[in-house]
Amino acid sequence: MVVLASKLYVEGDARSRATDSLRSQVDNVVGDLDVSVALEIRDDGFPEVLVEGADATAARNALAEEWGEVTPEFDPGEEYVGTLESWDDEGFVLDAGFGRDVRIPAGEIGLGQGTPEQIRTRFGLVQHLPMRFVAGDPDDDEPARLSDAERDRLYDWTRGAGRVNVNSATRAETRATVNRAGHAHDIVTVERLGLLEQSIVCQEDTDPPGLLASIGQYMPAELLCVVP
Repeated sequence: MVVLASKLYVEGDARSRATDSLRSQVDNVVGDLDVSVALEIRDDGFPEVLVEGADATAARNALAEEWGEVTPEFDPGEEYVGTLESWDDEGFVLDAGFGRDVRIPAGEIGLGQGTPEQIRTRFGLVQHLPMRFVAGDPDDDEPARLSDAERDRLYDWTRGAGRVNVNSATRAETRATVNRAGHAHDIVTVERLGLLEQSIVCQEDTDPPGLLASIGQYMPAELLCVVP
């Protein structure tokens, strides 16, 4: 069994479409292996994949590599994945599954100047975005922090041509919305950040705030720009 580090939090038809999309993606990852899989969405919104068969270990590792894995225990100093649940003046709060929240203090975010809210807006950190962190050590009063790899990823976003990050939509739905709004030629690709979190990568001459304003009317989602 592996619990994927990406939450499913929409309801109704959107939930059914997202679940079908996830099943297809799981099949793409493990389809060539000798395994059977069963997918369930836990009460906390994290997908749980039961894997059985001769290649079960390889399949679990492949799924964890593709999505990140939510684990029941932390080892201090090791890297894990949580989803951005909330933020306040004190820092970020990540949902790490199994009923646990992990607080990243403002001083441990490591993404430059500004309040946690300002940093969230500047880097386009939509709610529920999967983010990697390093577990703290309560015995030594050592807090959790964003991982170096996570910081590098987010800084890379600010060095490109610009992005519009969204939540509450699958990659296919996001691409369809961009096309519907007539902006297919204004983007490079839609990068999957999580099951329902996507990053629309802009062409060099595309204005991210303008793209956001144009597609926002079609998307019942949170949208944030990353402007170089």
